[in-house]
Amino acid sequence: MKKSVIMVLGLLCSLHLLGQTNDKSQDSTYNNWYYASREKLYQELKHLRYDVVFFGNSITERGSWQELIGRKYKVGNRGIGGDNTFGMKARIADVVKSKPKKIFLMMGINDVGRGLPTAWSLQNYEEIIHIIRKESPKTKIYLQSVLPLNEHVLKYDYLLGKEERVRSLNKGIETLTRKYNITYVNVKEALADGYVLKEEYTIDGIHINTDAYIRWVEYLKAHKYL
Repeated sequence: MKKSVIMVLGLLCSLHLLGQTNDKSQDSTYNNWYYASREKLYQELKHLRYDVVFFGNSITERGSWQELIGRKYKVGNRGIGGDNTFGMKARIADVVKSKPKKIFLMMGINDVGRGLPTAWSLQNYEEIIHIIRKESPKTKIYLQSVLPLNEHVLKYDYLLGKEERVRSLNKGIETLTRKYNITYVNVKEALADGYVLKEEYTIDGIHINTDAYIRWVEYLKAHKYL
């Protein structure tokens, strides 16, 4: 009898642990001090109106978009370093309240770094698309490819060996653009050799330098996205 009770308790414990493993909040937290700080700033700026918004993580945040694009558009930058697709989903409604004509999204590399399942990221992509279309139906959505890594110069061990996850995510993003009739912007075409970020464009194997941002904007203009 005692042995049976122990076995039942063991089974219950196993089920409890399995439930914890499937809990998205375990590895998807985003509301750290930096996120809160940037969100506070963006809330102060929410009265501003933009023609074009760039939305994403640190790769987006570091871009001097207005200066590079020029006066043709009023451009807003709503990148937050370290943000993942859960954090982006939480703030996208506020971002599109300005009713921009266009929004360029690049999302997911931090999901990859944290080991979040690609399915979670793509589900968040879909929810973000739905929110944009509900809050600002006239805004044209551009889903940009997640930039590949360059493991030869990569300075972050937690990203090593995760290039296949980037490929899987990009395949999923392309599928979503077809499903929702959204423009897919293959930025990696301009900044990478296949699935390796060009060394001359990166500072640490993931983030990009000034030359890369210039090339990025040239690519957007050449393809008439801007």
